[in-house]
Parts: sequence; C-alpha cells; structure tokens
Amino acid sequence: MGQPERHEGELPPGQRLQRGWPVTHYGPVPRFKSDRWEFQVFGATADGEKHAWNHEEFSALPYSTIVGDFHCVTKFSMLRVEWGGVAASAFLELAPPAPEVTHVMVWAEYGFSSNLRLADFADDKSIFATHRGGEPLTAEHGFPARLIVPQLYAWKGPKWVRGVEYMTADRRGFWEERGYHNIGDPWGEQRYSYQELPGDGPEL
Repeated sequence: MGQPERHEGELPPGQRLQRGWPVTHYGPVPRFKSDRWEFQVFGATADGEKHAWNHEEFSALPYSTIVGDFHCVTKFSMLRVEWGGVAASAFLELAPPAPEVTHVMVWAEYGFSSNLRLADFADDKSIFATHRGGEPLTAEHGFPARLIVPQLYAWKGPKWVRGVEYMTADRRGFWEERGYHNIGDPWGEQRYSYQELPGDGPEL
C-alpha cells in the first residue's frame, strides 16, 4: 500500500485537530540572555568556516512568513498556522553548505539536537520561527526561535535553537537515538524507529 496523499490543511492519519497549543518539551525552559545568545552555522560549510550571528544580527535578517501545519507525534495537529521568522533557506545562502552535504543537525539549548535531510531543511516552508500569528513566541514555545518544518512531525523542529551543523552523512539526533523515527513523515505515520525501512536512517 502506498502512503496517503498529502493535502496541506488536512489531518494526517492518526492525528486529531487541536484548537489550542499545548506546551510539550523535554527538560526545563532555558533563560534567554541576549548578550550571550548566538546562532551558528558550522560543519561542512562551503568555505570551511563557522558563521555566527548574535541576537541583534539574527533579528535583523529578512523576516518571512509562511502558513504551515503543525503535527505533533503525540497525535495533535494545528492546521494553517501563520509563522514568522527567518527562512531556513536564508542560511543556505548566507552560509552555503559544501556540495557533498546531505543532512543537517539542528542544535538547541542543553545540547538537544534533531537531524534532517537537507531537502527538508531547504524546503520553502521551513522557517526559524520567532512569531506565531504575528505575536512573538513565548519562552515555553521556543523564544527566541524554534525551527518549524511543516511537512514533518514537530519534534524535528527544536525549540530554543542555537545553530545548524552541515553533515556529509546522516547521524541521529536526540529523540532519533531514543526510539523515534529517523525521518518523521506524518503522512506515513513515521513515529517510531521500529517502523523504519532499510535506508531510512543509520543503525541504532
């Protein structure tokens, strides 16, 4: 059987519509200190250098808005949400990856990480969100920035992001090492690692 046809604004299999926005995360909410905050792009960059933006510089980057769904692996979905922030693709232009890069690791506070295929990261709806519905994110929802990747389950978009590592081979992130599916496609209900097919990810 093939996977269900994707329709943005509709519920993937196994999901229920959520009117509010529950707070879900692992660990405490970090304290934001603007003078110490820095966003980095590093790893296999085209020029071999690490690139960094402090909070003032990050906030001055071009502001984009997208409308994208939010699918949590705990089975709730929010549909047609407006997100504002810096497009993920902007960093691919500001700090280009080396030609052999295939994946990225998105790093967040406390060493939290989530791996993504480069194509998912580069998607035109992937965004480092600073706002939802025109309002700044609260600390509990990821302020100052969280990654939103509408086509994947929401754990693939960490809160409190601090940087992106370009990788030339896949490597599992925090939840992917702890039993979550390496890809996380909600339309295929790719929730857990036992569902993985050959080629879906590195060996556990």
